[in-house]
Amino acid sequence: MIVRQALFEGAVHPGQEGAFRAYVAEKLMPLWEAFPGVREVRVLHAVERDAGATPFAMILSTAYDDREALAQALESPVRYQSREMTKGLLEMFDGHIHHHVFELSQD
Repeated sequence: MIVRQALFEGAVHPGQEGAFRAYVAEKLMPLWEAFPGVREVRVLHAVERDAGATPFAMILSTAYDDREALAQALESPVRYQSREMTKGLLEMFDGHIHHHVFELSQD
């Protein structure tokens, strides 16, 4: 299993936390769940962190069967739709997004 994570490093604008979460749930989750081959979509919203730790407002985690399935998802039209829709989310966020791809360890 391949897991791609989008790390939203930074902070949601003060007072916009509810709107930020609602935007993710209502506008972005349906798109992320429509990626071809996606097996799981998880969104983690920050609650607390260690003192001095880098702030991450949110982490998006998507899982695929293999790298080929991930490649197909990243080439799909829905990816570009979600990127366009994410612009509205970024109006409530100060920071940047970076992506990491992991292989899920199987026991």
